[in-house]
Order: sequence, then C-alpha cells, then structure tokens
Amino acid sequence: MQIVIIGASGFIGSALTSEALQRGHQVRALVRDAGKLAALQQQYPQQLQVVSVDVLDSQALLPWLQQQPLVISAFSGHSDADVSGYYQRGFASILQAVKQSAVGRFLLVGGAASLQLPDGSMLLDSPNFPAAYRGSAEGAYAALQQLQSETTLAWSYLSPAAEIFPGAASGQFRLGGDMLLTDAEGHSRISTGDYAVAMLNEAELPAHTGQRFTVAY
Repeated sequence: MQIVIIGASGFIGSALTSEALQRGHQVRALVRDAGKLAALQQQYPQQLQVVSVDVLDSQALLPWLQQQPLVISAFSGHSDADVSGYYQRGFASILQAVKQSAVGRFLLVGGAASLQLPDGSMLLDSPNFPAAYRGSAEGAYAALQQLQSETTLAWSYLSPAAEIFPGAASGQFRLGGDMLLTDAEGHSRISTGDYAVAMLNEAELPAHTGQRFTVAY
C-alpha cells in the first residue's frame, strides 16, 4: 500500500520506515532533513520518496497528504526546548492537514505515560515519573484526548511500553488496551523493531480503529 510517514527519520519513525519498506509498501517520508534518509533511499529507490517539509506549516503538508489511504505520524517534540508546546503545535498542524486532505486512516505514535496502572491512576501521575520525559508525555496525552473527541476521522493511537529501546524485531510481544503491560518481573519494555511490527500490522489489518492500544513484551 501507499503509506505516508511523518517524522520518518526519527527514533521510532526510522524503525517504522524500515519495516514498511521491508514489507514492500510504497513510503512517502516527510522529514525536516531529507539527508538523514539518503542511504535508505539508495537502498529502496523505487519504494521510498523523501520530502522535506515543516510539520508546523499545515498548508505545506496538504499536497503530500491529499487523499492518501494511510498516514502514520511519528512526529515528536524532542528537538525543541519547549517539548510539550512544540509537540502540541506540531500535532495540531498535522491533524488539521490530515482532516483537510481526506486521509483514509491516521495512525499516531503515542506515549506510554497516559497508560493506566493497576490502581487506576496514570503512569504520568506517578510520583517518580522522570521530569525529563514530562514534556513529551503531556504532549502525547493531549494528542490522545484530541483524537478521542474526533467523530469522523478513522484513527488509531499506539502507546509503547514504558521503556522503548533501539532493537530488532522478534515478532513476540503482547497487545493491550489502556492498561500498562508488564512482564513477570514487573518490567514494561519493547524494542523499536517490535513496536514497528505492531504498528505496521495495524496498518495492514486494522483492529483498533478509534482506539488507543499498547504493545509490550
């Protein structure tokens, strides 16, 4: 299929792009710096189109999203000092462009912090939640709340485990809903490779439209 990936050269976006290409999909990668995908473009010259665009410019996004069957956003705000504010401005721009472009489905790389703990509280509200991640966590939670109020857009939001680390795909993981998934030792972990597998599985066979879901070992 034709897939547009926003933030395709980032930490998670690069794993999504590689997984999509390996599955034989046509990928339009929207990035800030096209040079970051130069090597991958040489490897997949017939499958990968790389476009440099500013996600904060909703009008600039429009022609690249117009009537696309599937858009995956892996945009993050980590490149800005005001991570939460930058993320929320970027997400608002992306969402506006997606809705104006008559996109078929919209998949969002979400955050883990809004997942629920056994006592019903959110991970974000834990007293030991790392301050360094609070900005991105708050931005991702705000995006989830916006999507949950959408009535016409076909969306899915995939939260990773509490810890997502660079790593290859094993294909062995669990899916859940709004609860934080942990293993027998109480750890909540997933590799970028397996996160990408879960997201591309959803892209190919939608099972969580209008929902947030999560993936972990």
